[in-house]
Amino acid sequence: MLANQKDPSREVHFPVIEKKYGQPMSYWFAVMADLADQKYPEQIAYLRENHGFSQAHANALVMYSRGSTSTKRFNTPADYFKTLDPKQAKTVKAIFKAITAKYPDLELVIAWNQPMLRSGKDYVFGISAAKNHILMAPWSKDVLEKFAVKMKDLDVKKKTIGVPNDWEVNEKLLQGMVKARLAELN
Repeated sequence: MLANQKDPSREVHFPVIEKKYGQPMSYWFAVMADLADQKYPEQIAYLRENHGFSQAHANALVMYSRGSTSTKRFNTPADYFKTLDPKQAKTVKAIFKAITAKYPDLELVIAWNQPMLRSGKDYVFGISAAKNHILMAPWSKDVLEKFAVKMKDLDVKKKTIGVPNDWEVNEKLLQGMVKARLAELN
């Protein structure tokens, strides 16, 4: 595992939870058993308000108690693509294909449960899919600002670019952003 990647298991939080909140995990599992009929937000609020839990620790305990032992949802980009609407999957794959056609040494990986292109340990470009759009991230505010003029018809935010699910991939734009990001890294 790379140094900048965290252990995705929820159990990684348990030693800190025991130390910080002063009770063994068996105690916290009993608390969660008492809250089993409550909804997720209510369980989180209970732990935060009554026991001083941080959001991350409350989430780890609640999700583990609900049967989710890991934050990792996808092992491979292919696993991620299978969860997308077919139109989105086609667009996302075309985005990555446009970039890797010019930059074949970039590695397509899963990080933060999203597909990302990486050069060594550095992230270069990532994708996130929502129901009605796709978000692209060149991992650089400077790159976004440099190319903003060329993206007037797209939804440009502070860190992402929103495109429609059926976006006609602009290879030149994508390759230009990746070239600029790679230049920053070197």
